[in-house]
Order: sequence, then structure tokens, then C-alpha cells
Amino acid sequence: MTRNYQITIPYWARKELGIEIGAKLLVQVEGDKIIISKKTGDIASLGLTLGRKITEEEIDRAIDEAGREIGSGS
Repeated sequence: MTRNYQITIPYWARKELGIEIGAKLLVQVEGDKIIISKKTGDIASLGLTLGRKITEEEIDRAIDEAGREIGSGS
């Protein structure tokens, strides 16, 4: 972990999951574990209004909200 609290995902894990630069990841906490998983599905699953341009910030916010929902079990 760097002083900015960043971690590096090992090459073998990135390769196995097909994670590339710009991939969206979900982060969950379960007990004393941090679980990082690749976001799957399409943008429609994020609950955003389709038919208009969607900003990267809106996508990031929707992914964060989905991750919190998954983490809370709701």
C-alpha cells in the first residue's frame, strides 16, 4: 500500500478477470476483508436515465451507490 492508500492489483489477477485501464471495480468490506470485484453488466443496470449523454462522474457515482447497496445487502 502506498502512502496515498493505493494498492496494485497483481498482473495474474488482472489477466484472469480481464481488468484493463479504465475498468470499473466494486469495493466491499466483509468483516476484516476488502473484496474488489470487476463491475459487470451494462449501463442500464446502473439506474441512470438513458437517451442522454452520461458523464463519467455520473457513472462513477452510480457504481459507488451500487457497491454500497451490495455491501449493505439491500
